[in-house]
Amino acid sequence: MTTLGEVISSGLISNHNNKRYPLAGNERARRQGMFPYYGAASAIDFIDEYKYDGFYLLVAEDGTVYDGKSPMLQLVNGKFWVSNHSHVLQGKDEIITKFLSYILKNVSISPYITGAVQPKLTKENLYSISFLFPENETEQRAIAEVLSSVDDKIELLREQNRILEETAQVIFKEWFVNFNFPGATGKMVDSELGGIPDKWRMGKLGEEFNITIGRTPPREEREWFSSIPIGKKWISIKDIGNSEMYISNTSEYLTDEAVEKFNIPIIPENTTIMSFKMTVGKLAITTEKMLSNEAIAHLKIKENSNLSTEFIYSFLKGLDFNSLGSTSSIVTAINSTMIKDIDIFIPEKQIMQKFNKVIQPIFAKLKNNNGQIQTLSALRDALLPKLMEGEVRVKGFNN
Repeated sequence: MTTLGEVISSGLISNHNNKRYPLAGNERARRQGMFPYYGAASAIDFIDEYKYDGFYLLVAEDGTVYDGKSPMLQLVNGKFWVSNHSHVLQGKDEIITKFLSYILKNVSISPYITGAVQPKLTKENLYSISFLFPENETEQRAIAEVLSSVDDKIELLREQNRILEETAQVIFKEWFVNFNFPGATGKMVDSELGGIPDKWRMGKLGEEFNITIGRTPPREEREWFSSIPIGKKWISIKDIGNSEMYISNTSEYLTDEAVEKFNIPIIPENTTIMSFKMTVGKLAITTEKMLSNEAIAHLKIKENSNLSTEFIYSFLKGLDFNSLGSTSSIVTAINSTMIKDIDIFIPEKQIMQKFNKVIQPIFAKLKNNNGQIQTLSALRDALLPKLMEGEVRVKGFNN
């Protein structure tokens, strides 16, 4: 066993005593939390006290200190600055710094957190975090490289997904915003949303979709909830935020008894879901029958509708949700009636069929990539503790 303070190369590089200087114009002088702000060159040059240049590991000091059991981490590379709410660590080189991030991902920091109201991970407590640590530096590098290869594959898939989703949105915009679709005649008619192609019609979201809202059983009755696979997966806004386009994992489950007792709506597979409270407009598509809390709406396609999951996901992705609010420039909540009343144009059936033929293979690739990301993430998370504890050894270190 060793402690973090014994293995970091030059010790904790602290920015805690840095002064805060306002930036010129509208540039941001400070950002809460641990994440770096990659500002314009002028911004970086303006506040030298915040400037770092290299490969570092940031660890949250206070506020949202940990998620589940592990500390909130971020690896950064290049010039950046951080607020005084994070610790900045560095190993002797990039690989060892990355190795430290894998170690901390496998450590429960609950015993090291102080502060009842505002959780805090002090420098002293951070230094004292203990863990199993391979003495052989070559083995440390080998473990980091094994885990990095998995992370690199995950990032490659995410980059592919980003490009695929951008491509899908470009196609949607070309067909249904610019109205440059196969067979377009250019003949337009007036509608609530402006000019739309002849033979298209206007409708409401609630006319094309059965819109249901999730529910939460009484929190004090813990028997309805589970963190292990019992019953059905229960989606929160946080789960949507942590997912790819297709959501397959949730942090909690609800028992089948809870579903029956509280009449909780079941979301069918391949259904677009949308957050509409606190954070409005987060979207995902279900990969199996699932449930959600009351902050999430489910858009179930009606039998007589020509629309598709891919169409409505793309439509909502480009929707300005602030236009649904009354006075606030940043909408934090809308209601189910407002969702049902959203105006939507309904293309001709044959146009939708052609669109689906083009777009559905893209969404299928996105779904397949999402599945691979989940599999690789599970593999990495399973390997991590086994490698750190020596239960699994990198080839060449079996003795």
